Amino acid sequence: MSETTASKVKLNLRSKKQQGMVMTDGAARKVKELLAAEGDDTLALRVAVRPGGCSGFSYEMFFDGETTREDVVTELGGVRLVVDPDSLPWLGGAVLDFKDGLMDSGFTIENPNASRSCGCGNSFS
Repeated sequence: MSETTASKVKLNLRSKKQQGMVMTDGAARKVKELLAAEGDDTLALRVAVRPGGCSGFSYEMFFDGETTREDVVTELGGVRLVVDPDSLPWLGGAVLDFKDGLMDSGFTIENPNASRSCGCGNSFS
């Protein structure tokens, strides 16, 4: 790989990690439905990466009414998505989706920063 190509790859990785997470329309619809059931307009969906799980890191998702100045807050499909600065490098460019099928149901995260993941899909390295 030439030095110019390597530099472009590094820039693309850096900008992808800084862009934050994205959410599919299906995930946004499901999150809005769950938020409506909570009945609290101040809540946002917080997605985080924490040490642990069978592969090294695990995903954490919950509704949160508090944000800090350092949090990255994005409005996607009518849903406020919050990512803390420590999790951002692990979640940049990741896609949050929701599937509702016979075999697969629930939220999934397709993460280009994960080199491998476990069978449960909640842990990665």
